[in-house]
Amino acid sequence: MNDLEVRQLRYFVAVAEELHFGRAAGRLGMAQPALSRAIRQLEQQLGVALLERTTRQVRLTAAGAVLLRDARTALDAVVAAARRTVRAGNRSPRLRVALKADVDGGLLPRILDAYAADAAALPAELVLVGFGEQARALRDGRADVALLLCPFDDRGLDSEPLLTEPLLAALAAADPLAARTRLCRADLAGRRLIGGPAEPGAARPASNLAEILSLVETGTVVFLTPVSVARRYQRPGVAYRPVIDVPGAALAVAWPDDVRSPAVAAFVRAAGAVAAIAEEEPASVSTGAAP
Repeated sequence: MNDLEVRQLRYFVAVAEELHFGRAAGRLGMAQPALSRAIRQLEQQLGVALLERTTRQVRLTAAGAVLLRDARTALDAVVAAARRTVRAGNRSPRLRVALKADVDGGLLPRILDAYAADAAALPAELVLVGFGEQARALRDGRADVALLLCPFDDRGLDSEPLLTEPLLAALAAADPLAARTRLCRADLAGRRLIGGPAEPGAARPASNLAEILSLVETGTVVFLTPVSVARRYQRPGVAYRPVIDVPGAALAVAWPDDVRSPAVAAFVRAAGAVAAIAEEEPASVSTGAAP
């Protein structure tokens, strides 16, 4: 079997993600017939069917699902190799830290201070990404280390847990539930929930917390959020109440498993030391006045 080419993998990933040859061709900037021929040639080369095609839909076969997973990893590795090579030639090397704004357990400033005091530290550069994008940033070379919430796609990554924070429900201060000192998940039945543990159909946190809390104030949504976020976003119209029977938000530090960098090791050490101290600190937060 001949070796696969990066071009072939890019073509296949586009089709597998779009599940539509026309959209995939547009995404790749090529003609649809040429893309269809390329995918057929790839299937012939591998000797397996990667896609099931009908007049109405395109679906992945079991073999196609395997190739999609591994092709994404391979393409990320190619991009990462180029990015890391360029950075290695930089006369002023840096440690790139991927994070989503406010997804740091409130630890980032202290971690950076502790890291900077390590003899192996390089200047740190923060790489802000979207929710759930930290792991991808590590795999494709945009970042060297990341702070992220569990669970995450850990393919090709090493990680260490840092801490687990209790979740609070952010409610409108005028909401009848805000009169209680604590809640359980059943109390929130029928409410539109944002955030919290990953469940089928559950909404993920949006990027703009100011907008989310504006919706909370109107009673439109209930926002399940870690204590560290509640500490930062105190508003008169929002009451925070503990939810006793939902899993906490677990924070971890992660890095590519093939990296042997003293700077990355220094950051991981700093993150672990700061998190150990933070777990001993009280998790109190102003919960807002009950109506």
